[in-house]
Amino acid sequence: MRIVIPLFDQFTALDAVGPYDALKLLPGAEVVFAATNPGPIRNNRRSLALTADAALDDIDSCDVLVVPGGPGVDAHLAGGPLPDWIRRMHDGTRWTTSVCTGALLLGAAGLLRGRTATTHWRSAERLASFGATYSAQRVVADGKLLTGAGVSAGIDMALTLAAQLADRTTAEAIQLAIEYDPQPPFDAGSPAKASQAVRDRHASGLLTSTRPAAG
Repeated sequence: MRIVIPLFDQFTALDAVGPYDALKLLPGAEVVFAATNPGPIRNNRRSLALTADAALDDIDSCDVLVVPGGPGVDAHLAGGPLPDWIRRMHDGTRWTTSVCTGALLLGAAGLLRGRTATTHWRSAERLASFGATYSAQRVVADGKLLTGAGVSAGIDMALTLAAQLADRTTAEAIQLAIEYDPQPPFDAGSPAKASQAVRDRHASGLLTSTRPAAG
């Protein structure tokens, strides 16, 4: 079972690494990072790089596609090689998935029209511009499309996917292996829960990695 995670300049690292750490534990899984050209690809803060071992053009099919987000998605939303490649891969996948604003790339590939999907809450309107209905749920399935909300939801999406690809016991064993037992010290992880002071701090621009195209 081949799982491909495409990387692009200014992706958000956890969008890719979170699902990778869960899905690599699936029996029989081969997880491949790919990019336009093989080599190191820098994240949105340019302080971290992941290595793409394959070129997008060298991959003609995959069982599962996991599309991360990040500020770098903006360079691809008007169309081009990356959305075209996503669309070609989708034709043969068992599951096509995204994390955070990776959903916008699915939209740019023409996969979300008439579908329900999720993304980072600040990009809800942008998602709608691709003909999708935004859901505030953490993970949303519509046909063979599986979308995860903001950054950390990529792990939830991956565990949901693992249960579909294998079974619930396997997915729960993976959850145990990575000790995914969220107990956040604060309860401010969504706009509905965050205080006005927290929302103001977020809106101030000090957290540059969470601007609308983040995730």
